[in-house]
Amino acid sequence: MAKVTDIVLWDKPGERVLLLGNQAIARGALEGNIAVFAAYPGTPSSELTDTMAIVAKKAGVYMEYSTNEKVAFETALSASWSGLRAMTAMKHVGLNVAMDSFMTVTYMGVNGGFVVMVADDPSMWSSQNEQDTRAIAKNAGIPVLEPSSVQEAKDMVKYAFEVSEKYGQMVILRTTTRSSHMRGDVVLGELPEEIKTGKRKFGSFKKNPERYVDIPAFQRKKHPWLLETVEKYREEFAESPFNWIEGKGNVGIIAPGLAYAYVKEALAWLGVDNVKILKLGTPFPVPYKLLEKFLDGLERVLIVEELEPVVEEQVKTWAYDRGLRIPIHGKDLVPRVYEMTTRRAVEAIAKFLGLETPVNFEEIDRKYEKVQAMVPPRPPSLCPACPHRNTFYAIRRAATPKAIFPSDIGCYTLGVLPPLKTVDTTIAMGGSIGVAHGLSIALNGSVAEEQRKTGKEKKIIVATIGDSTFFHTGLPALANAIYNRSNVVIVVLDNLVTAMTGDQPNPGTGETPHGPGRQIKIEEVAKAMGADYVAVVDPYDIKAVERTIKEALAVEGVSVVVARRVCALYRIGQLRRAGIQWPLYQVNEEKCTGCKICINAYGCPAIYWDAEKKKAKIDPTMCWGCGGCAQVCPFDAFEKVREGEL
Repeated sequence: MAKVTDIVLWDKPGERVLLLGNQAIARGALEGNIAVFAAYPGTPSSELTDTMAIVAKKAGVYMEYSTNEKVAFETALSASWSGLRAMTAMKHVGLNVAMDSFMTVTYMGVNGGFVVMVADDPSMWSSQNEQDTRAIAKNAGIPVLEPSSVQEAKDMVKYAFEVSEKYGQMVILRTTTRSSHMRGDVVLGELPEEIKTGKRKFGSFKKNPERYVDIPAFQRKKHPWLLETVEKYREEFAESPFNWIEGKGNVGIIAPGLAYAYVKEALAWLGVDNVKILKLGTPFPVPYKLLEKFLDGLERVLIVEELEPVVEEQVKTWAYDRGLRIPIHGKDLVPRVYEMTTRRAVEAIAKFLGLETPVNFEEIDRKYEKVQAMVPPRPPSLCPACPHRNTFYAIRRAATPKAIFPSDIGCYTLGVLPPLKTVDTTIAMGGSIGVAHGLSIALNGSVAEEQRKTGKEKKIIVATIGDSTFFHTGLPALANAIYNRSNVVIVVLDNLVTAMTGDQPNPGTGETPHGPGRQIKIEEVAKAMGADYVAVVDPYDIKAVERTIKEALAVEGVSVVVARRVCALYRIGQLRRAGIQWPLYQVNEEKCTGCKICINAYGCPAIYWDAEKKKAKIDPTMCWGCGGCAQVCPFDAFEKVREGEL
């Protein structure tokens, strides 16, 4: 059976294949003759990045895992300025990181086609907010394409490259968790000869300071160009193959992106076929020529879209300016929060048309609540043998629960849950160090101040941040903390991989998709910056970690402790593929007193409670042999029963 990454490279035009939305986008980039791809992994965009990492070298495409989204954006942008087709990908909050460069470049334009793929996350399945990229694009004056199917996800990329070059402006390809992660049939298109032969493409940069230097005197002249370009895209999109009108009737529904698929399902479920539909693949700018044609003869309209009323505001503004008195409904019937579902579409359309829903959703909700009450909760947990668990356990013992624990974005955010409870704040990538510094200044004062708290008066602050996040946005905050003489301990949870988004490399690994990179040691960076205390520990030695944290807490200033041990899930995968066994532990029931420290304080998911025997037990299918349980048990009840490698 062919691998998906092989299928993405197939030179079989017309072949129908099954692809994930993100994989289809990768194929579309290849069909569009992409030359450079740069991204920082972020769910729900990660599969696009990972697919490109595998196929890029063979296709002659330069691909890199950038240190953050801003750097990725600038890398791809520069390729576009050099006349090459380029793409960057990120999750919606990643666009916030790139925003400074993104907003400035809107006035400068591009040369080679430049596609910015942004994956939104309605309902926040793996994110801290559900901001709508379409609203940001509208504010920036950047056109947006949004697919309603996996086929469109592929086809839109090539189209985006073409219109980006035609009008000299970047284009956003906006997906959501559903459109990125759904699977569907895709008919493959032609691959360019350069992609088929794997020929690496190189560009040429022509100096033009008036265009590429952002001083006010140069930029001031470009704002009118930006506004004019928006209107050119509006005209273009009136003829776009991704926008069309279907159906007949005196009422209409406008459905952008994936909402179109939900509307079609909802209408079929309701048994309604006398509705006119405007399907939009371009939520910004809305093509007014097509809108005018759609509204002709309609008595009222419903706009079904996820999250913000981006299309609704454009339609209502245009209709008002032209004196149209057609009732236009949107967020009065369609919720403004969480992702679209068939049920939500059915309920909104039923209210709009004055129909009964085909099923009693409220009765289903009541039954669900009853069933939910009977099902035991299954909160997420750090993996068995996760080095972060050992580090959190040691931090809690060394700093005591009275300490404040700012943390960051990653697997380790699960440290907020019992029994570890060593995460008190998270806001954004790199935010742990900035918050820790701010709390230190607010509660204790700077080490440079004469009036500051010391000794027992000092509030203990221990921040945790992952290795990839440290390089992403932790460095400026660390420099700030050291420069302003903060009094904090920063523990870098270095599991030697970007684990949460799919085991991608980062500067701490030294690995890249295009060849050997250069490894950057976190401890060397901390020393070079001037941290007052720097140490490296192995999380599988809990006592050593606890001892080191206590030493760091005794230092006046910024202490950096690097807790380094490869991600357990990543490592076990390596061992399985190599046919190597790992250690295994079990409980000696004669020694176990039933104190539950292993469960109530440590919390490894491989350990469970035998209510009948009143003893702790280990599930051998889940134990990955880290030995943390043996270190935390005060009665030596956990014993190694199999040797192995870790």
